[in-house]
Amino acid sequence: MEARLNLSASPVAAKSLKHFASASMALFKGSTLPKATQDLVLLRASQINGCGYCTDAHSKDLAHAGEAAVRVNLVAAWRESTVFTEAERAALELTEQGTRIADAAGGVTDEAWANAAEHYDEEELAVLVLLISLINASNRMGVINRMPGGAYQPGQFG
Repeated sequence: MEARLNLSASPVAAKSLKHFASASMALFKGSTLPKATQDLVLLRASQINGCGYCTDAHSKDLAHAGEAAVRVNLVAAWRESTVFTEAERAALELTEQGTRIADAAGGVTDEAWANAAEHYDEEELAVLVLLISLINASNRMGVINRMPGGAYQPGQFG
């Protein structure tokens, strides 16, 4: 399987992707939201959206950062798992509801938001909202372009 096109070969797409990456990096580097939580959120949204490339990248990034294999392997079944903190569970619930907007009549429920707000301050909630939004956009780029998973190497983008 190969990607349908090389987005970096298009000057307009390449410029846009640089801005997209800059937005992501600003969130990663400027937030007090725990890095493990960020990566769990990115992995869960990627799993839901069926993005092979992003699921590959985020699972490998978690492992490379020293995350226990059991936690990486259980992200898809976090509700039925005991290895996630209450704060991580709140972030994963917000991620699922924010990713499945089209599947849920009301979008993100007040209950899910209130639960996340119990664990994260306004700055961290803002980062969660933006991370969820950006990863969903990334997943859509990957799925539309059929970007295959398997070849990602942690740290390959700096």
